Amino acid sequence: MTSETTGERAADDSSIEPATPFHDLDHYVALRRLAGLWLAPDGSRLVAAAQQLAPDRKKYVTSLWEIDPTGVDPARRLTRGATGEAGPAFLPDGSLLFVSRRPDAEAEDNKDDKPALWLLPATGGEARQVAARPGGIAGVAVAATAGTTVVLAPTLPAAKTTEEDAELRKARADGAVSAILHEGYPIRYWDHDLGPDELRLFAADALAADDGRLELRDLTPEPGRALDEGGHDVSADGTTVVSTWQVPTSGGDSREDLVAIDTVSGERRTLASDPAYDFAAPRISPDGRWVVCVRDLRSTTEAPPDSTLWLIPLEGGQGRDLTSGLDLWPHEPRWSPDARTVYFTADELGHSPVFAVDVETGGVRRLTASGAYAALQPAPDGRSLYALRAGIESPLAAVRLAVDAVDQEPVVLRGPDAAPAVPGTVTEVTTTAADGSPLRAWLVLPEGASAATPAPLLLWIHGGPLSSWNAWSWRWNPWLMAAQGYAVLLPDPALSTGYGRDFIQRGWGRWGAEPFTDLMAVTDEALRRDDIDTERVAAMGGSFGGYMANWVAGHTDRFRAIVTHASLWALDQFGPTTDAASYWFRELTPERALANSPHLSADRITTPMLVIHGDRDYRVPIGEGLRLWWELNRLHKGDPADLPHRFLYFPDENHWVLTPNHAKVWYQTVFAFLAWHVEGQVWERPELV
Repeated sequence: MTSETTGERAADDSSIEPATPFHDLDHYVALRRLAGLWLAPDGSRLVAAAQQLAPDRKKYVTSLWEIDPTGVDPARRLTRGATGEAGPAFLPDGSLLFVSRRPDAEAEDNKDDKPALWLLPATGGEARQVAARPGGIAGVAVAATAGTTVVLAPTLPAAKTTEEDAELRKARADGAVSAILHEGYPIRYWDHDLGPDELRLFAADALAADDGRLELRDLTPEPGRALDEGGHDVSADGTTVVSTWQVPTSGGDSREDLVAIDTVSGERRTLASDPAYDFAAPRISPDGRWVVCVRDLRSTTEAPPDSTLWLIPLEGGQGRDLTSGLDLWPHEPRWSPDARTVYFTADELGHSPVFAVDVETGGVRRLTASGAYAALQPAPDGRSLYALRAGIESPLAAVRLAVDAVDQEPVVLRGPDAAPAVPGTVTEVTTTAADGSPLRAWLVLPEGASAATPAPLLLWIHGGPLSSWNAWSWRWNPWLMAAQGYAVLLPDPALSTGYGRDFIQRGWGRWGAEPFTDLMAVTDEALRRDDIDTERVAAMGGSFGGYMANWVAGHTDRFRAIVTHASLWALDQFGPTTDAASYWFRELTPERALANSPHLSADRITTPMLVIHGDRDYRVPIGEGLRLWWELNRLHKGDPADLPHRFLYFPDENHWVLTPNHAKVWYQTVFAFLAWHVEGQVWERPELV
């Protein structure tokens, strides 16, 4: 087979090599990042997606790489489109479908940059476009045996045909119309508007590598917002799609059902629906008899959400709980080829291992010992399982597991790049909360930290709040801080996942109570180490971690500086303005919102704060950052020139701040702010802001 290029290193125009990539932000943002893994139906080909800097270094683009499943041969790059490629899926013959905005040289109008569906033959050669829609294509799935292709495509609600969709889009563009008419809630999600498009599912019969184009038929006319942010799977014989289906309910809420859709007629029937539950991540068994999914118990003011794996007959009938005895939340179910086992991941004690559950007995076993796993790909031989593995100390890498082993360490395959060297070591800190609950945290230690030269400590609080520090993060990376000489404490306080339902219940509706006291207890324990400087201590967090940073600022003066990113400040304001208000109101009644709102302690803040917010953050709207910044300025009674606080504002960034140069500015500003207040250095404003 040929590919569009062979093994390359990530672009880097610097001639001076730093000690590690974490010592230089230009080198850091140039590191390539794996983002997905797919296995061919016969198990012979393994493809990964990798993000790398574009030639102008202003954005990341995604390319597809082939990884040798045996681990012998080096990875080789398959695609190099200037706009990138995403969402690959294998046809039964091993050819690869993918979504890309690359131009089509054979198209009459070559100016449209909407993502289309492309095919790269298994035998090699150039990729060619096989399907396009006026609004683009958002995802693809292929029937493993039959080759039936199912795509998700944005379509204007009034359009009945492809031609009507194109005409309506042209009319909007010609008339400079950007308005969106909403008929329900929600209206946006994280960082993008919902509408004016609605997502629809389209199907096409099997396509051979030398055929022309796919003929798409609309399976879901007039779906409304039913397919937003959902998931679907297609049966191996290509006859059925199982999809999530959003159903509006009273009070501005909605629930997520499961439906089965005939790929020829479009006939839809409900597989799972319960007002108390949401159903997500459906997967159809290889024999077509069963659907496994994640069933989420909807939260209430009394209890947090809960998750289990749920098994449903594809032809309809009563479902049953596969993991009723598991005090963890399962994710990413995947079937074994004989349909007797379901593999999944779940957060557990600072890791996210791979588990296997026997479909008949419900017996659960853990396959892996450490690390955080994703993108599970069971091999058709029934003996191996491929996945992406990460850890606090290492980014995602493609690995191979034996399905009959327990608590194993994986075989690491040869990816596009070797894991970068990190500037330090990682260990654990454990202690006990006031109520007797065990607490733990990762502690990243910089090189050279010792009793003779103790390191300053940075408490870094995770977001969520139903989350855990258990994997590598390119965006919130402690090794960049370690390269600056900081020890970084990564605790899992109350509300964190991986410690059982009771651990989450401790903090439910009590954000300012146990989550806060847990953080302080773990910080106290870390400061007992002789390689940590008890005087130079700072705190930071993003999203819910930003909320906690704000709460910390108003309830203790023990920190020299606090960095709060995308943070919740006034909970009575946040609740009705976030993109998913109904979820938060299930937990935070008006009384709870006020009892746990950081803004009511604004006048007690004495710690210098760096506030960071993006204007396109719809999960935590910009009003939170603006109001916090006003409060800090209003309460500063000294000379305005002596204001100890700063506000880093991104007009065109979202909740995460993702573009390479903005990520650099983010870290440069954090470094400068901590150096000013923690290290006692003179404030140095980053040059580009």
